[in-house]
Amino acid sequence: MFTGIVTDVGEVVSAEQRGDRRLRIRTGYDLSTVDLGASIACSGVCLTVVDKGDDWFAADVSAETISRAARDMWSEGARLNLERSLRMGDELGGHIVTGHVDSVGEVLDVSAEGDSIRIAIRVDRGLAPAIAKKGSICLDGVSLTVNDVTDVRDGTEFSVNIIPHTANETTLGGLKPGRQLNVEIDVIARYIDRMLAARSQ
Repeated sequence: MFTGIVTDVGEVVSAEQRGDRRLRIRTGYDLSTVDLGASIACSGVCLTVVDKGDDWFAADVSAETISRAARDMWSEGARLNLERSLRMGDELGGHIVTGHVDSVGEVLDVSAEGDSIRIAIRVDRGLAPAIAKKGSICLDGVSLTVNDVTDVRDGTEFSVNIIPHTANETTLGGLKPGRQLNVEIDVIARYIDRMLAARSQ
């Protein structure tokens, strides 16, 4: 479990295709405090540490995970937002994040708004019931607040604001139209949506 508060930006330094894809990710974390088998969110995807060195850790990524996540994040040179799993007693600074991607969104527009950056995103219409104005959403592992949401013919569009600190400390500061993002809806919204669907059956 995570909070959507990114604590490092890592870089994929190698991507080896085995039965699964083995990534080696460079990080500034003190790896002596990271156990094999630990969970680290990588741009919103929960991965398991299977090997480590002084400044890197390795994780295996299944074909299922690759098929459900944003393209281009599993290749050498990709920059990933990193967050170690939540420990009992840690500050819950963002919102509860599971590291399970619900959909892949597409950046429609990036514009300056004061010192911040306003990002417009489109997702599949199926997520519409779980995205609410002023609600929480996780984009590439970053906890954000939804500004507004609109249902359109070919999906659902919403916007978020990226403050300068978030732009500087995550990969979101370099977003451009057309870029894909891993989207995780608020876990409470996920269960409410499921309960309502079950009642209607």
